[in-house]
Amino acid sequence: MSSSKILSLAALGLVPKVYGATLLASHYTGEIFSLSFNAGESDAALAQTSSAAGCGTLPAWLHIDSGSTTAYCVDEDWNGSGMLASYSVDTDGSLTQTGQLNTSGASVHGTPYGGGDEDGYGFIATVQYDPSTLTTYELPLTEGSTVLQQFKFNMSEPGPNERQNAPHPHAAQTDPTGEYLLVPDLGADLIRIFSIDAATGKLTACEPGQADPGDGPRHGAFWAPEAGSTVGQKLYTVNELGNSVSAWTVSYPESGCLSLEKTQTLSTYKDGSSAAPNGSKAAEVHVAGNFLYAANRADETFGAQSDSLVTYAIEPASGEISFVEATDAHAWFPRTFAINQAGDLVAVGGQTSSNVAIIARDPETGRLGDLVANLQVATAGTPQQEDGLSAVVWVE
Repeated sequence: MSSSKILSLAALGLVPKVYGATLLASHYTGEIFSLSFNAGESDAALAQTSSAAGCGTLPAWLHIDSGSTTAYCVDEDWNGSGMLASYSVDTDGSLTQTGQLNTSGASVHGTPYGGGDEDGYGFIATVQYDPSTLTTYELPLTEGSTVLQQFKFNMSEPGPNERQNAPHPHAAQTDPTGEYLLVPDLGADLIRIFSIDAATGKLTACEPGQADPGDGPRHGAFWAPEAGSTVGQKLYTVNELGNSVSAWTVSYPESGCLSLEKTQTLSTYKDGSSAAPNGSKAAEVHVAGNFLYAANRADETFGAQSDSLVTYAIEPASGEISFVEATDAHAWFPRTFAINQAGDLVAVGGQTSSNVAIIARDPETGRLGDLVANLQVATAGTPQQEDGLSAVVWVE
């Protein structure tokens, strides 16, 4: 997976004659790499242009909003001392650190929220997998920053999966209104919900959404029949332990909290979750148009060290999903993937293979196509271990 030029984009007809974009890729060696993707009339190239440190020893997740030049990074260091960092992305893709604070580590995901002057946000929420906590801070990040709030989660008994010995929050994300924060909890089989006070950053716990026993929800993505509307809104979660995706109806009452009702669960394999190979783990989920995508790690559906991405069609009237196909992720252990704004390219981050693969996507049919470009980033990881490439995002 070392070549950076793969095929003619003109033949695909999926991107303009001249196209340039920046991507960021974090790696468990402690660096964040800036990548340049350029497409001409005859070929495409993906190259590393620079790198930056400052997000601790195990940068696990990157967050950057569309149209923004501020990136946030969380550190998964599990030795009791982590980092939370912010960067500005320059026009050449290089990163300049703008903020940093020390944390207790073990953070696996984070998102800014609320109102403020820091890139439109006032606060940031992070989740810690093994400590079973949700922690918030005020922006901007400084060495003197302190914890704004911390929630410690508990459960009365273990779940059915051996990894469900305790609550394991795996993501923090806002709903489309920005008024609520959702935290999928892999250990407790819950989608935890918090209302947001945008002025103070304070979170208030609401009644959570209940997943099926052993699902292990990891991440989520929202969809609505009409962009910008909450009418008919759905949340789709990827369930790491169940190797499945679930659809949830999202309700916004006149008073009280957002609520979730699970309506559907489908396997990330055509023949059902029983077809999931031993050791495979569903990882990530995204929505583009009326299509839902999920990543399978360590399934090797397309050969040794070549895992799969799964496509589902979303029925526009109901939000119900149906399995379309599995396609080659061109990566081993694809921990993350991201779809560009135009919807015609998908960047896949292979954790164990430590590569970024750019795959063509047809915005009309939703189908994923050929490999457009591919780049090895830093050192490869070890199967089933916390090393290799951790996240990839587009800067647009």
